[in-house]
Amino acid sequence: MNEPTTPEESPHLTLVSEHTVYACVMGSRAFGLATEASDTDRRGVYLAPTPLFWRFEKPPTHVEGPREEEFSWELERFCELALRANPNILECLHSPLVERLTPVGEELLSLRDAFLSRRAHTTFSRYAASQRAKLLADVRIHGAPRWKHAMHLLRLLLSCRDLLRTGRLTIDATPHRERLLAVRRGELTWAEADAWMSRLTDQSEAALATSPLPDAPDRLRVEEFLTRTRRTSAVTR
Repeated sequence: MNEPTTPEESPHLTLVSEHTVYACVMGSRAFGLATEASDTDRRGVYLAPTPLFWRFEKPPTHVEGPREEEFSWELERFCELALRANPNILECLHSPLVERLTPVGEELLSLRDAFLSRRAHTTFSRYAASQRAKLLADVRIHGAPRWKHAMHLLRLLLSCRDLLRTGRLTIDATPHRERLLAVRRGELTWAEADAWMSRLTDQSEAALATSPLPDAPDRLRVEEFLTRTRRTSAVTR
């Protein structure tokens, strides 16, 4: 693990400490899959003051730290990735473990449905396929996958299937906790875990045709929020 970074070591950390609008816990703790050995993964969104964009050197789109396992995005970059249906970003918006929330953060969370669309099928599926390829490589080389990664891939596939079926993104995997943790412990064979992945992939494909999700996200609604927030920041600082 890297040592926590201090503000003296990275001046960008003041953006996290002073301008975070939304912060949450992600990973196993948010998914209902935590064990005694689980880390605490923190994610956040900061609003860089508008005057910083008037300089030649723009504020960073993301900042790592100051705590271990902590990562934050600037609001515009976060919204951009969410509109692209980035799985990690969309799930961040739905964490049940919120640690900080300002009025701007509350409005960001109120836009969760604006980011959701059928594009999620493509992004979740592509990400899942890349992770599955890595697991298959582990099986070929080492005779077994990294079981923790297999568990998280299955959880992602469950989330994708249910999103397409219901139009709502739910990251709580508690209903599947025991079986998923059995995967993590290596109590299922790779063939069993792989077959489960295939079933979930097929179920997502089937759900796409009748999904209540719109074809595209509501970009205009998100852009109006971002523009209004930037304007307010410009006149209040």
